[in-house]
Amino acid sequence: MAIPLTSGNQERLALLFVPSELEAATALLLQDCGDNITEHVKLLERVRFAVLKASGGTLDGLVDAIALAQTDWRDALVGAGFADDPEQHTLWWPGDEAS
Repeated sequence: MAIPLTSGNQERLALLFVPSELEAATALLLQDCGDNITEHVKLLERVRFAVLKASGGTLDGLVDAIALAQTDWRDALVGAGFADDPEQHTLWWPGDEAS
């Protein structure tokens, strides 16, 4: 069973992806970026935020970011700037390049 998306994941998905791609982006996160990466729910939320940030709001970008997380989720966190603080991801919003 897939680990559900958090409300934070869902909010950022809706801001990043156009409505016509939202369902596909959601499916990618649920199917390819889930318990195959970690079963720890809080860590998975951070990884999902990281791949969303790295995606740039494109499906191709999301696929690439998820592939990186599948190889080593720590690289995804570093790339997004979420590695040093376990709560940093909660401050990031699409379009806010300062966080």
